[in-house]
Amino acid sequence: MSLLGQRVAETLSDHGVLAQVVPGFQPRQGQTDMAMAVSQTVQEGGQLVVEAGTGVGKTYAYLVPVLLSGQRALVSTATKALQDQLFSRDIPRLVEVLGLPVRVALLKGRSNYLCLHRMEQARHSPESAQPGAQKALAKIETWAQSTRTGDMAELTGLDERSSLWPLVTSTRDNCLGSSCPRYRACHVMLARKEAMASDVVVINHHLFFADMAVRESGVAELLPTVRVTVFDEAHQLNEIGVNFLGKQLSTVQLLELARDVLATGLQLARGLVDWQTLSGQLEKASRDLRLAAGMHRGSVRLRWTHALPEGVDESEWTQALKTLSISLELLMAGLDTVSELAPDFQRLCERTRELLQRTALFSSAPDPEGVRWAEVSAQLRLVESPLDIAQAFSALTKPVASRPPGQDASEDLMAHLGASEPAMSPEEAVAQVDAGQRAWVFTSATLGDDPSLRWFTEPCGLTSATVMQVTSPFDYARQAALYVPEHLPKPGDPGHALQVAQLVEEAVRLLGGRTLVLTTTLNAMRTIGEYLQSRLDASANVEVLVQGQSPKRRLMERFREGAGEGRSGCVLVASATFWEGFDVPGDALQLVIIDKLPFPPPGDPLFEARSQRVTREGKSAFADHALPEAAVTLKQGAGRLIRSETDKGVLVVCDNRLATMSYGRRLVRGLPEMRRLSSYAEFLDLVQQLTTDATSSTTF
Repeated sequence: MSLLGQRVAETLSDHGVLAQVVPGFQPRQGQTDMAMAVSQTVQEGGQLVVEAGTGVGKTYAYLVPVLLSGQRALVSTATKALQDQLFSRDIPRLVEVLGLPVRVALLKGRSNYLCLHRMEQARHSPESAQPGAQKALAKIETWAQSTRTGDMAELTGLDERSSLWPLVTSTRDNCLGSSCPRYRACHVMLARKEAMASDVVVINHHLFFADMAVRESGVAELLPTVRVTVFDEAHQLNEIGVNFLGKQLSTVQLLELARDVLATGLQLARGLVDWQTLSGQLEKASRDLRLAAGMHRGSVRLRWTHALPEGVDESEWTQALKTLSISLELLMAGLDTVSELAPDFQRLCERTRELLQRTALFSSAPDPEGVRWAEVSAQLRLVESPLDIAQAFSALTKPVASRPPGQDASEDLMAHLGASEPAMSPEEAVAQVDAGQRAWVFTSATLGDDPSLRWFTEPCGLTSATVMQVTSPFDYARQAALYVPEHLPKPGDPGHALQVAQLVEEAVRLLGGRTLVLTTTLNAMRTIGEYLQSRLDASANVEVLVQGQSPKRRLMERFREGAGEGRSGCVLVASATFWEGFDVPGDALQLVIIDKLPFPPPGDPLFEARSQRVTREGKSAFADHALPEAAVTLKQGAGRLIRSETDKGVLVVCDNRLATMSYGRRLVRGLPEMRRLSSYAEFLDLVQQLTTDATSSTTF
């Protein structure tokens, strides 16, 4: 065993410093096994993929060897919540306990930082005239005098959805860069400098891929100096990467450009150009393009395999794109006349030129090597992307022997993405690292439904990585039960959601809340939520929470509060984002009900394009693509139930295909080994037992 391995094993042992100092720390064999594998990868370089079940303690399993190694490291997460937790709690705690002289930095996307230049302009914008806006701006201006980081998360009372948020932050589109009059005091630039001078930098996947695609935030300069890169919550890498490595044109971008042109023009060049007309033309063209996409309920993705999206009127669509192009050309001409007056106009010219190029792209035929679609909701987003990140990501992580001499990994990726210059020169690097010795660690609680974890490794181009599975230490056979109600109608039956709601109601009345309902569609979520809210009034002592009716953070906080101290118990009906990353240990959650098996929607263009590729490769689109996708999502949803050694609960999957179809056995094998309930009566009895025996540690 290496010296690093010995130190890691000692630190995580029952007589180690963590067991002695950290409250609640318990040595776990799975955690030690994972930490030893990470230690070996850190020392030797290469790629390690680890699926670590709930309760393993994967965060310490990678942080302890990374910190003890003394190597420069980058840690990336899928969510800002975990990013903040790592930076504010986990890493500082370990650094203190281990007595290490480690400097840690937090790096977020630029829209998370206060932009001093835009804040100074904000009072001149039309949005500042809204009720309460002046008071809110005054609060921001006061905070700006004292903040060191400019991180908007420090500013309480201002939600990201606020109309003021984009007025006081910048984006890649509207940032003036080194031409900005407040460049020296820029919080984004200061955060990047802090990152370059630190030993461990915590980022998120969105930031990583945004930078790899457009070199937007400093990660491309940071990466060549890093010896170890860890991706936590790695199961989201492919979808996030595809989103950023593709090309997009949205009405949000167009309307923001129209707004910024009007505000900047009236402030800095009033009377020189007819800003009202130019801005109004672009705004109208943007809205007409959205209308040309048709009326749809909710958010839908339209296939786009030929000249235009399916289901749209050809003449309306073609005319809308042509009008948009003309309005952008007129705007460009107007901006050109004043471009020398201020750097703000130069940046607006660049934005207009970029959107004009995107309009031309989406006016031509799709790239046959990728997939194109139109995402239609209240806004419109046109997307053309690769099917996965395999080619781009393998270019980043492949061994040095397969690269030209002297070419760095990030340069290789930039070349693949068509960048005109390398990420950074060797002279600029703080400590250029031999790419062949770099260590890449990918971990999550859910990375596939087979031992090779192909669901994750293949689309990420990690087919040569070392793969490891570490099972959860929880005793699921004692702590949890699985029930599949076979008396319910088939999932495609129109009355299915209503009968699920009735089952939920009966169970919730017995349990007094403590229930999470996960749905596969927004329609089912609304049907079940509305039914429960109409049936469970105050007399039932249960509060029904429905996703979308309150901010997500507030819903999570209220649900975790549970019953007691004058509060009712809770049932939360949710979809999409609540299937993962929502942790409720303890008695506040003891029943998870899933309405249907979470197969990908058959009409989704990206899913269909991937299925067609699988078929061309001679595989089964269902068995090799749809089924693994469903298995991973089901596993994520089921993972909400048991979050600690003392939790107890029941998982209900209201889809009889899990019991009647042959592929149901494969899906069940992907779940923890829970006790199976055979009847509705047995299910209700167990729910009743949870109600009366919530504090017992015995088998239920």
